[in-house]
Amino acid sequence: MAVTIPDTEYHRKIRSDFRTFLHLVHMHLGLPDPTPVQKDISKYIMSGPKRSMVQAFRGVGKSHITSAYVVWRLLCDPEEKILVVSASKDRADQFSTFTQRLIQELDGLEYLIPSGDQRNSKIAFDVAPAKASHSPSVKSVGITGQLTGSRADLIIADDIEVLNNSATQQMRDKLSELVKEFDAILKPDDESRILYLGTPQCEDSLYNKMEDRGYETRIWPARMPTQDQTVKYGGALAPYFKTLKGVNAGDPTDPLRFDNQDLLEREASYGKSGFAMQFQLNTQLSDTERYPLKVRDLVIMACDPEEGPLKVAWGPNEDKVLNELTNVAMSGDRMYPPMNIGETFAPYTGCVMSIDPSGRGKDETGYAVVKMLNSIQFVVACGGIQGGYDDDTLTELSYIAKKHNVNHVIVESNFGDGMYTKMLQPVLNKIHPCMMEEVRHSTQKERRIIDTIEPVMARHRLVFDPSVIESDWKTIQKYDSHDRLHKSLVYQMTRVSYQKGSLRHDDRLDALSMAVAYWVEQMSADQQATEDDIKSEWMKQQLTSYMDNAFSTTREKGSHKPNWIN
Repeated sequence: MAVTIPDTEYHRKIRSDFRTFLHLVHMHLGLPDPTPVQKDISKYIMSGPKRSMVQAFRGVGKSHITSAYVVWRLLCDPEEKILVVSASKDRADQFSTFTQRLIQELDGLEYLIPSGDQRNSKIAFDVAPAKASHSPSVKSVGITGQLTGSRADLIIADDIEVLNNSATQQMRDKLSELVKEFDAILKPDDESRILYLGTPQCEDSLYNKMEDRGYETRIWPARMPTQDQTVKYGGALAPYFKTLKGVNAGDPTDPLRFDNQDLLEREASYGKSGFAMQFQLNTQLSDTERYPLKVRDLVIMACDPEEGPLKVAWGPNEDKVLNELTNVAMSGDRMYPPMNIGETFAPYTGCVMSIDPSGRGKDETGYAVVKMLNSIQFVVACGGIQGGYDDDTLTELSYIAKKHNVNHVIVESNFGDGMYTKMLQPVLNKIHPCMMEEVRHSTQKERRIIDTIEPVMARHRLVFDPSVIESDWKTIQKYDSHDRLHKSLVYQMTRVSYQKGSLRHDDRLDALSMAVAYWVEQMSADQQATEDDIKSEWMKQQLTSYMDNAFSTTREKGSHKPNWIN
C-alpha cells in the first residue's frame, strides 16, 4: 500500500531549510536553540559541494546534527539511500538508534516509520514511502565492517578517525585504504555526495589529506584564531568567522556552548597540544605545541622523606631561576622554585615506584619514585640502570624502594610476559617487602606519556626534588657523547612529541609516566569515593529531616500521629 507523503505548510517549511528542521529537533530534545556556529555548520552540511569535509571542535554537537541531517534528507526524498560510517560498530549502532528515535518521536514524521516487512534494525532500516530495493534507506556500519556491496546516494563519514584507529602509522595507512571504498559505493549520479565530519586525532591525520582527494574542507575552531594560526588552516577556516564583530583572537567562537572559563578548564585537562588538536583543529603544531612538556611547568623544591606541604604555589619568577641546576631542556625553558609553600604539612598519602624493564640491549631499566599528597605529586627519584634482569639490577631497585619507603611497586609487564615481576619479587621480598603489580599498555607510547603527564604539569602539580635533576645529569656522564643526552630524563621529557619514535630513548620518562598515571587513577577513584560519601551523607540528612518533620508530635498529649495525617 502506497504511503501518502504529507504536503502541508508545516512539512514544506521544515523541508525548505535544514536549519529549520534542526531547530525543531533541538526543541524536541529539550536543548537550547542551535548556536550561530551550529547553524553555520548546518548550512554547510546542507549546501556544501559533492565532496565535503567538516572539521569542528570537540563537543560542538556533530553527531546529533548528523542524525538530524539524515532524517531531513529522507524528509526531502524518501527514496534516498544513505550510508553512515562510524569509527566502530558500537558508534554505528548508537547513531542508528538515535536516528530511528527521531523518526518515531518527532511530530509529523509518523509516515516515515517502517511498516510490514520493511527493514527495521539497528544497522539498517527503511522508511515507509521507500520502494523495494536491495539497499536500505539508512545503513549504519563501522569503518571496519561490511562496506562492500553497499550502494548509496549519500555517504556520511561521522568521526571515523579516533585514537584507537590512528595512533600508529600502520593504523593510519589502514584507515586511508578503507575509505577508498567509498567511491565504489557511491552511486554515479550528479546529486550523489560524500560528507566527512570529524576532529583530527594526530598531526598526520587522514583529514589533512582530504583536499588532495578532491574534498573541500571547512574548519570551525573553539577559539578565534590569530592571524598566524589562520594561515595554518590554508584557507579552510569557515568564512563565518570573518563576519564576527567584536571577537578578538583567543575569544570563544561559540560562547553559548563553551565560554572562556570552560575552554580554560578543558585546555588544562587536555594539555596545550591536545587542546590545539581537539578544539582548535590545528595539526600543524608549533614547537611549543609539538613538544608540550616544559620544565618551566614543574615546581623544583626539596622534598622531606616523610611529609609534604598541603599547598605549593607555582610561580615563574625570573629573579629566582635555578641556574645552579644543569638544564638540558629547550632554549629558554627554565626551572623555578615554588612561589610559596603552605605552612601545613602532613604525611604523604603513599609512595609508588614504577619500573620499565629494559631486558637486553642498550636501553636502561627506567625507574621512578613518586609520592602523593593532596593531589600534588612529589618526584623524589627517577633514573635508569644499565641492566635488565640481572641480580645487581634487581637488588639496586629493591634498595631504592627501601630508601624511599615505597609501599607499592608497579612493573611494565610487556617484557617477558610478566617474567620480570617473577624475578624481582623474591629479591624485593628479602630487602623491602611491599605490594607489587604489573601494568600493561597497548596504546602508542608517546601519546600515552604526553596525555598522562601534561595535564598534571599544566596544573603545576608535579614537584621535583632537585636531587632528581642533579642525579639525572650525573648518571648520564658514563655514556658516550653520541648517546649521553638522549638518556637524560629532562631531555626525554622536553623532546617527546606525539610522533611515533620521536625519542631515541624513553626509559626514564616512561617510568615517570607510569608512576604519575598510578596517582592520577588513584585521585580519580578517591574523588569518586568522596563524591559518593557526600551524596550518601546528604541523603541521610534529608531522610533524618523528613522523619523529624513527618513524625513530630503535636501539642496534644498522647498524640503521636505524623503531622501529614489529619
